[in-house]
Amino acid sequence: MFKFSFKNRLAFNFLISTALIVALLFVAIYNTVKYSVYNDINHELEKEVGLHFSEMNFGNSIYRWIDIREWEEKEHNEITIDPVFVQIYDPNGVAVEKSPNLKNDNLKLNKSIKEKYFFDTELNKQFIRQVQVPIYKNGKIMGFLLIAKSLEEENTVMKNLNTILLLSYVIVLFSFFFITRFIAGKSIKPITQITDTASIISTENLKSRIALPHYKDELFVLSKTINDLLDRIENAVEREKQFTSDASHELRTPLAILKGTLEVLVRKPRNQTEYEEKINYCIKEVDRLNHLVDELLLLARFENQKLNTKNESVYLNALILDIVTRYSQNIKEKQLTVKYDFEKDYYINSDEYLVGIIISNLLSNAIKYTKSKGEIQLAFSENNQYLIGTISDTGIGIPKADFDKILNPFYRSKFLEHPEVKGVGLGLSIVNRLCTLLKIEFSIKSKVHVGTTVMFKFPKNS
Repeated sequence: MFKFSFKNRLAFNFLISTALIVALLFVAIYNTVKYSVYNDINHELEKEVGLHFSEMNFGNSIYRWIDIREWEEKEHNEITIDPVFVQIYDPNGVAVEKSPNLKNDNLKLNKSIKEKYFFDTELNKQFIRQVQVPIYKNGKIMGFLLIAKSLEEENTVMKNLNTILLLSYVIVLFSFFFITRFIAGKSIKPITQITDTASIISTENLKSRIALPHYKDELFVLSKTINDLLDRIENAVEREKQFTSDASHELRTPLAILKGTLEVLVRKPRNQTEYEEKINYCIKEVDRLNHLVDELLLLARFENQKLNTKNESVYLNALILDIVTRYSQNIKEKQLTVKYDFEKDYYINSDEYLVGIIISNLLSNAIKYTKSKGEIQLAFSENNQYLIGTISDTGIGIPKADFDKILNPFYRSKFLEHPEVKGVGLGLSIVNRLCTLLKIEFSIKSKVHVGTTVMFKFPKNS
């Protein structure tokens, strides 16, 4: 099997289909011309038959011409210029009379055929067209009239036509192959560009893109789709690089603190109070490190699409009360007022564990960023489509310039101005991704020094 390039393969496939169509067309032309030529000859033979029958006089057993001079016509005497051969047979197949140009030859007779019959045969190595007509008198066959004409000119015409068609067929196919190959090369040029672009793309070079074709056809769609894919890959790689950099930084910080604290402890003997203070500080850092690792693992599971969700009935009232109780110590330390007044029991169909993470992260942020003696309010409402939950606080607020960044991993708004607020900046990123996974609409409204309101809408048909 020949190994053709895609361009040659495309041209070859078109060539095969065209060869079949052109072959059928040329066969139709040849047969049409042949039919026309033979039809004309048959018509001429019919005229000759009619003419000879009108000039024949029949006895009981003798056939003779009314006009004897008919035999003397040029067409019956010569065989070089459009000759007409005539011969009469009796019912037994015995030749009774024939035209002079037959000389010692005879036309072929088929006694078994009792009706007019056209056929091709040879006479003295010359192709002829012959008609055989039975002669009836009083319902009885008196004999057979055979008339023939030469096919030399017609065969020459058909032979020339056959030669012309064969040569034309070869020329057409070769021309079509090279023309199709040229057009195919032009048509698949974007594929070549795709190959060239793909060959130079690497993790260090993701900026290259395929030039879009001028016409918006299938290759345009293919090129655009690949460009969009490269955009997504580039964004994913950039996010991964940023995430890896931020994660390594966030992990190194508590580890460095732990190492430094422990090194200070072993430099010289300490009293019990100092040991307890440093050990408790290390425990807090380990807890922070453990929390950071848990959140990183959760994000990794989400990125790898290994996070399986359940669809179960979630009692939101009880879930929120459990989460508030979990943070009761933090609420008490900051002397915060937490208001939640549920008019009725609220249920949704979702994953209770993941919904708990969403609400827990949002409430944790509200507690961290609300000043002492501030207020946090949790509320629920509903309409025909959604069950709407809100968590509002009277905290420090988020500047408008940071709204496009707060959902990015490890981003913390104005963390240098508020060193007392601990965290790693993963909470809202996790909330945003889990809301997308659970098809929960999530939005944030905030004003600096006034507070922040987070709204999440649970679809009722979930």
